[in-house]
Amino acid sequence: MDEVLRWTDAIGQAELVRSGAVSAGELLDAARDRIQTIDPLLNCIVAHMDPATTPGTDPGEQANAQFPGVPFLVKDLALEIAGVPFTEGSRWLRDNVSAHDQELARRYRQAGLVILGKTNTAEFGLSAHCEPALHGPTRNPWNLALSTSGSSGGSAAAVASGMVPMAHGNDLGGSLRYPAAWCGVFGFKPTRGRVPMGPEYGDVAGGLAVEHALTRSVRDSAALLDATAGPSQGDPYWAPPVERPFLHEVTEPPGKLRIAATATPNSGQHVHPDYVRVFEETVDMLSGLGHSVKEAHPEPLGRAGHRAVKNVYGGAVSWIEAYWTQRTGRRPEPGEIEPFTAANFERCRPVTAGEYLLGMEELQRFSRRLAGFFEDFDVWLTPTVGWPPLPLGTLGGTEAEPLRGEKEAGRFLMFDGEYANFSGNPAMSVPLGVDSDGLPVGMSFLGRFGDEATLFRLAGQLERAAPWANRKPAALARALSPSSS
Repeated sequence: MDEVLRWTDAIGQAELVRSGAVSAGELLDAARDRIQTIDPLLNCIVAHMDPATTPGTDPGEQANAQFPGVPFLVKDLALEIAGVPFTEGSRWLRDNVSAHDQELARRYRQAGLVILGKTNTAEFGLSAHCEPALHGPTRNPWNLALSTSGSSGGSAAAVASGMVPMAHGNDLGGSLRYPAAWCGVFGFKPTRGRVPMGPEYGDVAGGLAVEHALTRSVRDSAALLDATAGPSQGDPYWAPPVERPFLHEVTEPPGKLRIAATATPNSGQHVHPDYVRVFEETVDMLSGLGHSVKEAHPEPLGRAGHRAVKNVYGGAVSWIEAYWTQRTGRRPEPGEIEPFTAANFERCRPVTAGEYLLGMEELQRFSRRLAGFFEDFDVWLTPTVGWPPLPLGTLGGTEAEPLRGEKEAGRFLMFDGEYANFSGNPAMSVPLGVDSDGLPVGMSFLGRFGDEATLFRLAGQLERAAPWANRKPAALARALSPSSS
């Protein structure tokens, strides 16, 4: 296995191709070798793609693109590629194959990326894990007995393990940022409307869901967003235009930012002491970099807000069931959906259209209050999650306890990561520390609507001040070692 290419970021790999040091074909051969060696241990990839037989992926035609020949993976949720299995982690869709490309897939190819496969996800992305019954669990490369979180866990583990330098994911309530935190990679959620979801969707769940990626370097995330951002024909709304490419922001000083910070959850859960320590170290580092850091928290959702969340997410779950019933022409048969999904469908069916819309209005009112909070602050800092990765199997439902995993998720989901989805604001998880067991700890930063630039400037500064690229998963290295067999 070529260890240099394995840990070279996407921009670095593209530069090697442009300089002639490595051919695009050699990049792909090296990536295939890594996938063949690593994926049997982690179970990240659920559908393999052959670039030679997939239209639009010839790296020779992409020499002037941003990422010529760079290997890439896409999450098997929402993003469709013609002729490729599209299961969204469900046995109900085990034989489903996409008939069209999403606009985002076309933009990835136009950027020169070569898509080698689709990654694992929770069934319909409904859970904060990556252990679907259809494909089996994805294992965390830092400890193969632990969860990656989710639902973009397959992509996060693939990047953390060095199979590819970056991979697509999406985020309706933290699904890019939570696995980024547990897998030690950079997870960035853009502003609502920044990346198109068509032609199949105008938006998902009233704009709560967004598309982007997990990366090892900040510059890769910025450059990929440059390559994919911008409205598509017929989009219901657009994100505010940007002054210059996001990649330029990564090396720009952020100036003195006003940063609100808290490590105290609204709901009173216990935060792991290692996570408090990394949070405090982050606050000290930010202060040392010249930022003003103050203990502060946006106004909580309140009773009306929590009722709104229940109805909005309930409406989204009902839509998933109705959408796939209409698309497949049949309802799921017994055993085709997991206990948690079945229980979730059942409890969400009673949500009316009126309740859904009332919920959306309440979340829009909350978003206006959140915008007021950002008149006084530039960024809000919290831990991304509050607890280390849980053992595999903990976060799934069972026939006896279908909602067990949802309750268990409360042990680590405690810092209002979904505020970014309600408001449409950009947010990121930055791997700024490790716990006492050497597992990654991510810190979350929420920015103003439309202001990815400030987050990328801050992320670039943090990456230079506390680089994480040299941290590699030792557990995976031991598993790959010949002496371990």
